[in-house]
Amino acid sequence: MTDLTRLLRPRSIAVVGGSAAAMVIRQCQLMGYDGDIWPVHPSKSEIEGLAAFRSIDDLPSAPDATFIGVNRHLTLEIVETLAKREAGGAVCYASGFLEADEEGKDLQAKLLSLAGGMPVLGPNCYGLINYIDGALLWPDQHGGQRLPANESGVAIITQSSNIAINLTMQRRGVPVAYMLTAGNQAMVGVSDLALAVLDDPRVTCLGLHIEGFDSVVGMEALARKARELKKPVVALKVGKSEQAQLATISHTASLAGAHSASQAFLKRLGIGQVETLPALLETLKLLHVHGTLAGYRVGSMSCSGGEAGLVADSAQSRNIHFPELSPEEKQRVQLTLGSMVTVNNPLDYHTYIWADQVKMQQVYSAMMAADHDLTLLILDFPSDERCRSDDWDIALRAFEGAVVELSEKQGSKVPKAVLTASLSENIPESVICGLMQKGIAAIGGLNVTLIAAEVAADIGAAWEKPEPLPVMSPSIASNETSKNRSINKSKITLDEGTAKAQLASCGVPVPTGRCVTTLDETLLIAKSVAAPMVLKALNIAHKTEQNAVRLNLQNEQQLTTAFTELKQLSPSLYLEAMIQQSVAELIVGITRDVQFGLVMTIGAGGILVEVLKDSATLLLPTTENEIVDVLSNLKTAALLYGYRGKPVADIPAAIKAVMAIQHYALNHSDSLQELDVNPLILCAEGQGAYAADALIVLNQGDNHV
Repeated sequence: MTDLTRLLRPRSIAVVGGSAAAMVIRQCQLMGYDGDIWPVHPSKSEIEGLAAFRSIDDLPSAPDATFIGVNRHLTLEIVETLAKREAGGAVCYASGFLEADEEGKDLQAKLLSLAGGMPVLGPNCYGLINYIDGALLWPDQHGGQRLPANESGVAIITQSSNIAINLTMQRRGVPVAYMLTAGNQAMVGVSDLALAVLDDPRVTCLGLHIEGFDSVVGMEALARKARELKKPVVALKVGKSEQAQLATISHTASLAGAHSASQAFLKRLGIGQVETLPALLETLKLLHVHGTLAGYRVGSMSCSGGEAGLVADSAQSRNIHFPELSPEEKQRVQLTLGSMVTVNNPLDYHTYIWADQVKMQQVYSAMMAADHDLTLLILDFPSDERCRSDDWDIALRAFEGAVVELSEKQGSKVPKAVLTASLSENIPESVICGLMQKGIAAIGGLNVTLIAAEVAADIGAAWEKPEPLPVMSPSIASNETSKNRSINKSKITLDEGTAKAQLASCGVPVPTGRCVTTLDETLLIAKSVAAPMVLKALNIAHKTEQNAVRLNLQNEQQLTTAFTELKQLSPSLYLEAMIQQSVAELIVGITRDVQFGLVMTIGAGGILVEVLKDSATLLLPTTENEIVDVLSNLKTAALLYGYRGKPVADIPAAIKAVMAIQHYALNHSDSLQELDVNPLILCAEGQGAYAADALIVLNQGDNHV
């Protein structure tokens, strides 16, 4: 890994170029940067009050960091000179490289060659802001401020320079230590930057706004470091909308898109996931103040039933929940509130004690002492321009007092408490920053507060599990060359009979069956297959839509009729025993992703697969525990576990079947393009699970046996 220390924490900064370079100098001066700043310009004698040097060679020593604000052709000359002088790194501001045209592609290749081992951010990159040391290689305005001495903050990395500017303008009290942009990631990617800033002891957690992963291996290394250092990482991964997958013949490929695979990858790594910039910032704030959460149990307090209802509704469809208070916990709260208030969680403590700081603190302390992983106080402050906030200040002091009181009782361990509001603008930034100094997080907006809490608990839960396996095992990785060789091969789709035979050889349970071509053969084989039977036309992708399946065949007459009808659709048919007493149906499919290799989809199968779109994505290799987690979190999970008195499905058999399907996929990782078992029929407990239909697509010419 390239050492980025000098680039990110420079003691000397060289600035090359015109107006953009001048802005870099100005921003460093405004931030109070106390290192050396060396302007470089071929004709100007001074820039922003500093004496300019004619060239890089004229600098007193090799700069730690250089902002290169010239055109793409001159950039190459500057990079070459810096590399020869063994500079610490550079920001390539110019665009017109790989993202532009063929010439730009060649220029980017030359840039990398000329840089050698010197790290370069970009090209097409705004650069970086180090708010801890006041070092900015940043050619524009920003809204942040330097962190006070000996204070820590969060790091944020984004591929978008404009998003970076927007994030610096936040007025949510998030203490930002680093704002970093990655540009084209020609040499230094998001994962490289992330690994470097996590090493800074002044960084508490990391936020990523990313369009794509620069390196799967790098992201896995980042996850390991985050776990080791106990510094949580949260990602906002853009790219939900996916182009329709062309020439898709299975249900799996339509369900398992690139974004699903990315989400599965981040979840596997224990990286928290959010979907909006406000959620990213507020989650980082919560993690900065409190770190991860031990669980999803939340207590809530407000003086309004309306607010209590809003926060309860915000938790719907989330893992966050408000557990009922124990009798002892209720009694402690009731002692202060009296019999006229019904004590619940979320708690509406009414206004009987409003503006009574002593009683409010007693109630807050009692609720914070309950068995919760996080406790909320909902308090919307009035407009400071038009209203007085005296009474709200009393509530705030009571909340702070309760935290201090419990900290003293618990041996200086600050309880995890959050001040929130129903509207994000109803908590002044001054209040947010003041509370943060006292170990209390303040988050505007009930929904985003619960998102932050859930993500903090998700990361905590992930860290409690064993470290995940790499996405590609060593045996699969060794096949990378053969995969690349075979990528342009034509594909072959195995018929159902062949596909099932191959799956059965790896331990996947399949019904007894045979391929047939004549009626006599069909009737003969039927004697060894227990009724009822199924007859299918082969080499038809979506059999149900094509009316290519006949079910529940009991005798020769029904078989003869079915054979005659299906023979018109295909010369080859497949006869098999019909699985009876099905409890539920699943789809288990595997597709190939360009970044993550083999990707598995598990979901509600049969005719429900496209209606409900109830599925989850896993990267291979996966584990039995991950499969159990997926099954239990499907929307249709109740059908597996005995819904309304129905039989419980044979979950152990289902897990064994899925693991056997994975076994086949890993054994054929060099040639497998697509695999689809739909449905995997689950019978009642102890009666098994069976692949009732199967589709396999392989590279033609590879060994399929």
